[in-house]
Order: sequence, then structure tokens, then C-alpha cells
Amino acid sequence: MNIKLLAVGKTDNKQLQQLMEDYQKRLSFYIKFELEILPDIKNAKNLSEAQQKEKEGELILSKVGPGEALILLDENGKTFTSVGFADYLQKKMNAGLKTLVFVIGGPYGFSETVYQKAMGKVSLSSMTFSHQMVRLFFIEQLYRGFTILKGEPYHHQ
Repeated sequence: MNIKLLAVGKTDNKQLQQLMEDYQKRLSFYIKFELEILPDIKNAKNLSEAQQKEKEGELILSKVGPGEALILLDENGKTFTSVGFADYLQKKMNAGLKTLVFVIGGPYGFSETVYQKAMGKVSLSSMTFSHQMVRLFFIEQLYRGFTILKGEPYHHQ
């Protein structure tokens, strides 16, 4: 199985970028992982929230291929412990999915079309984090999940 993370807007914080690269490198020992940054919508100031979500939604859906499972990182999604998230990943791998595509939306969330196409929603926390930090947190949790599945000593109970 492959895992892809789609995120709207670039990361301009060099320290966060370095940490994400570190965890991506670590993750590469377990699974094929790809982080794809989607460009910010041009002239977003001239668009309503709904219009911005629609444009971002079109861009997101254009990056999800046939047979790929779309999972939204959403505040209203299912919450997991780290062990629970590892079990979730194992179930997805056991289901024979080719690619899991997780998505971090823009500042206003997802369009209704994206919600309709999604196979699930995952929440990292009920708190709100910057989109840039969520990328790091999610990649670290993926790494943690795979170390749990392999019985490696990264995660402590």
C-alpha cells in the first residue's frame, strides 16, 4: 500500500519543513509515502468561502486517482489513540487498498463534493492547529503507527 498526503498551500517555516523531511525519510523504511503540496487558490480574497472551498475541492479531487481511497483530516472525523491509528492503518492495508490519500484542506475546510467522495474522516485533535503544523503531526503519527505495527520501541505505552 502507498500513502499520499495532499495539503493546500506551501510550508514557509524552514524548521517545520526540516522536521517533516526527517519523518518522511524515517517513514520510507516502512511504506511508500508522498507529500503533495497543492498551490493556494489564486485571487482567493475575491472569492467567497464557498467558492474557495469549491475551487480547492476540484483541485483535491483531480489528484485522487481511480481506486485510491480518500480520507479527510477533519475536525469532525474519528479520533484515535496512536495504537488505534496503527490498527486503522493495518486494516486499510489488509483491505488491499492500493493507495490511501489523506487530505489537509484549506482554511475553510472541504467542499460538499469532497465530503461525498471521501471514504472516511480522521481527526488528529479537537483543537485547531495551523495547516503547516498538522502536516508534521500527521507524518509523525504515520511513522509512529508503523513503528507500533512493527513492534519497534519508538512508542511507549
